Amino acid sequence: MDNKKNILCIIPARGGSKGVPRKNIRNVDGFPLIYYSIKALKDSGCISRIIVSTEDDEIAEISESFGAEI
Repeated sequence: MDNKKNILCIIPARGGSKGVPRKNIRNVDGFPLIYYSIKALKDSGCISRIIVSTEDDEIAEISESFGAEI
């Protein structure tokens, strides 16, 4: 019997932020900010699926390039 659990993680990533517009794709130490959330979840080893919920096409494209589903 397989005891591995399916764990889904959803990252909300709006394109229109009031404080810092488009912050999710702003460059932080060489990578877009959203990269660090996706990488941390992948590195944890316990997340089955990572889905980014966004209305912004550029955030979606960047997130997919780092292995997240949209």
